[in-house]
Amino acid sequence: MSPRFTITALTREFDVTPRALRFYESEGLLNPERRGQARLYSARDRARLSLILRGKRLGFSLREIAELLDLYDPRDGGATQLDRSLAAVSNRIDQLKRQKTELETVLAELTLVQADMKNRRATLPQSAELPNAEDYDRLLRPRVDSDPPAETRPQ
Repeated sequence: MSPRFTITALTREFDVTPRALRFYESEGLLNPERRGQARLYSARDRARLSLILRGKRLGFSLREIAELLDLYDPRDGGATQLDRSLAAVSNRIDQLKRQKTELETVLAELTLVQADMKNRRATLPQSAELPNAEDYDRLLRPRVDSDPPAETRPQ
C-alpha cells in the first residue's frame, strides 16, 4: 500500500493550515481518502500540494494551477503537462519582465520627484513649521465667527 499522510503531517511539512488543505480539497485540487472524520492524503496528493504551493509562489492563480495539474497523463509521460507548463512559465517570465520595467520607470520618476522636493525644501527657512491645531483655531476662529452662515449671505 502506498504511503498515506495525515492532515497534521502535511500542515507541518508544508507550513500550511488545515483550512488551506480543506480549501484545496473543496476546489478539487486534492482528493484525500476519508476514514470517518479523518482525511488521509496519498503520495499523489502530497506531490500535488507541493506543486500548488510552488505555483502560488510563482504567481499563478489556483485556476491556472488546477488546469496544469489536470493535464498530467502518465500515458505520455507528462509531456502535455510539461509543454503547457513551460508555456505558462514563459508567459509569467515575460509578464514579470514587463512589470519590472514599469517598476523601474516609476522608481526613477519617484527618485526625481523626491530630489526636487528635497531641493525645494532646502530653499525654505528651517523654522518653517506648520502651525498646530490651536494656532489654526486662534487664526481662523474670529473669521468663522464673524462670517454669516451661507444661507443668509446675499447671492
